[in-house]
Amino acid sequence: MDAKDRDRGRAFIGSFTSAGGRGIVAARVDPDTGALTVTGAVNDVADPSYLTVRHLHTGPVLYAVSETAPGAVAAYDVAGPVPRPLGAPVTVRADEPTHLTATHGHLLTANYGSGSVTVLPLADDGTPRAPSGVMRHEGRGPHPDRQLAPHAHQVLPDPSGRWVLSVDLGTDSVRVCSFNAQAGELTLHSTTALPPGTGPRHLVFHPAGHHAYVLGELRPGLTVCRWDAATGVLEPAQETGLFPDGADAPASPSAPAVSRDGRHLWAALRGPDAIAVLALDETGEHAKPVASVPCGGHWPRDLALNPSGTRLYAANERSGDITWFDLDPATGIPDRAGSLGIPAASSVVFG
Repeated sequence: MDAKDRDRGRAFIGSFTSAGGRGIVAARVDPDTGALTVTGAVNDVADPSYLTVRHLHTGPVLYAVSETAPGAVAAYDVAGPVPRPLGAPVTVRADEPTHLTATHGHLLTANYGSGSVTVLPLADDGTPRAPSGVMRHEGRGPHPDRQLAPHAHQVLPDPSGRWVLSVDLGTDSVRVCSFNAQAGELTLHSTTALPPGTGPRHLVFHPAGHHAYVLGELRPGLTVCRWDAATGVLEPAQETGLFPDGADAPASPSAPAVSRDGRHLWAALRGPDAIAVLALDETGEHAKPVASVPCGGHWPRDLALNPSGTRLYAANERSGDITWFDLDPATGIPDRAGSLGIPAASSVVFG
């Protein structure tokens, strides 16, 4: 299958309905230009801010958080032009889920408001069931407003599938958990402490699986970590800024992405409304900022690579658009190629 065939598919965009968003928007992806064409939208849950897709033998199922208090998750059949709800939303027994992932027959949510991770079993048809467990984080950080309590912002499996990692902005830490899929329970295995005040938001793994890159929201920067899947230990190795030549600017980083070949990393920067470009060395352990380009809008909340890794999409929340970029394979520099107006856009996934 060539790159064009891989990109002949669908994109799904989450948005904040409380800020005028349409809910979940479905779009066709042009394989030649990367352009998005809206095919429909569904607005059955409030603030579906983050999405993920799970592929079943019957086809893909789309999942969304409802970033509310109390929070919930919803599932959708996406075989048609408009996502079709699969049953009623299911509570996560926590507030403000901001991220979710599907792994080992379960759906996991990171709950920012409650500082916890929820585990929900999935039925054979992909629909979520009532939570089988909620793991609560503990601790706080030095920031007087944002770190008075735990704030889990992301949860994801490691590349080996053996561990589950949760990134906590409120406690300056990443937790590594073992996952008992039969019981639907997480057990804390190890905790990686980051410098106080970092406010880690999201991490992304190197395609080789031996390193992870943690993006700080409160203290803008990137922490390169060694990852040992055999022992389940995440070890900080390097810290770097996000601007070339040591430049600095007020920023609230949101989302990282890594190229399929492991040579480039991108980070969305709210405030400067930019995408930082970093070069990774052959080992994946050293990152160097090389460029910064405009994100094409205001307040980029999410970044996503298309399936072939040739284009980068930014969800610009406050300007209300998805902007896409062609990527230079040699330098990693994004070149703006187009945009689509999506009010209060918050995330984009492909499926």
